[in-house]
Amino acid sequence: MPARTAPLRRELETALPVRPFSVEFWDGTGLASTSGDGPTFRVRSPDALAYALRAPGQLGLGRAYVSGELEVDDLDAAIELLGRWKPPPLDRAARARLAVAAARAFGLRRPPPVPTAELRPRGRRHSRVRDARAVRHHYDLPGEFFALFLDQSMTYSCALFSRGATTLEEAQEAKLELVCRKLTLESGDRVLDIGCGWGSFAIHAATRHGARVLGITLSRPQADLARRRVAELGLDDRVEIRVADYRVLDEPPFDAVVSIGMVEHVGASQIDVYARQVARLLRPGGRALNHGIARLRHGDPEAGPFSERYVFPDAAPLHLSRVLLALERAGLVTDHVEGFAEDYATTLTYWLTRLEDRLDEAVRLVGPERVRVWRLYLRAARNGFRNGFTSVYQVRCRPAQPRGAA
Repeated sequence: MPARTAPLRRELETALPVRPFSVEFWDGTGLASTSGDGPTFRVRSPDALAYALRAPGQLGLGRAYVSGELEVDDLDAAIELLGRWKPPPLDRAARARLAVAAARAFGLRRPPPVPTAELRPRGRRHSRVRDARAVRHHYDLPGEFFALFLDQSMTYSCALFSRGATTLEEAQEAKLELVCRKLTLESGDRVLDIGCGWGSFAIHAATRHGARVLGITLSRPQADLARRRVAELGLDDRVEIRVADYRVLDEPPFDAVVSIGMVEHVGASQIDVYARQVARLLRPGGRALNHGIARLRHGDPEAGPFSERYVFPDAAPLHLSRVLLALERAGLVTDHVEGFAEDYATTLTYWLTRLEDRLDEAVRLVGPERVRVWRLYLRAARNGFRNGFTSVYQVRCRPAQPRGAA
């Protein structure tokens, strides 16, 4: 049976009388924006509608986009639209009419498969096994892919532009140096880097401040690349990289503990465990710095279903107040907090520009689905920092003095 879109277009016009966007269908027909502007969604095949009907909302649209069956002419405008536009409620009869019209538009066909880039984690949330699988989903991509858009140091966190840096390289170096100064690192200090990435902070702390650094990550490919970089710089005697979970790390206390861009993966159920481990691994008189994204508005979800399946499975940026509470409960005293939301928005703009300039190479390295995920994810993250959904904070703390200490 041939696909027919006319009944679907009529039902959509009725269901959505106000449309700040346009729709173009695979047969050349479409629906115009009622406001005369907004993004244009191009429905390339009936599969895009099937995705949207099987999982209404963000997940279904995300599947259609990642698969390539749904395209949009302006991703930034689409992200902004989806954040502010609320479609009118549909009663049961209207939903039934839309479903029938969509079925007529589909013709006879099997439901489309879920894109291969989607992950639905199994097992207990934030268990060690599930956390390792979730982290690998995001980070176990070729290092060459990340190198397409990161700076030369391979720093995958907020850069610091607000103090005069004019390039991404300068801004990332400024951020790494700021962390070292906040920790008052000295030659010979033992430092633990929780979530060390490709080793950028460990390398900076060792070369610029003479620190001895243990970096841990859950991603084996990430650790392998970090080790190669350490070896190439002749830092094997000062920097060690391990694949390890922070919860089971058993080491003598460190002079300083740092975590940059990792706490977002910890989750509400484990944040107190995380804080207690930071405190346990810190010597009396030591210093700790936690750098991470935080949600700003109470009542907002931890993460949307698209991010949960395609970007950071189980990632859950907590409110700053919850992180501070966990640190206090663990016996740590916070003495400095600083936010960098605008800096992160600028950082994401740099990453986006670099990725967009190298799309062909990105597709060669990770495939078209993953590239679509990252083009959408980087924009959505930037939008979150711009519209007050998220910020990023550095929290410096230290062990509390024992009772009765002078």
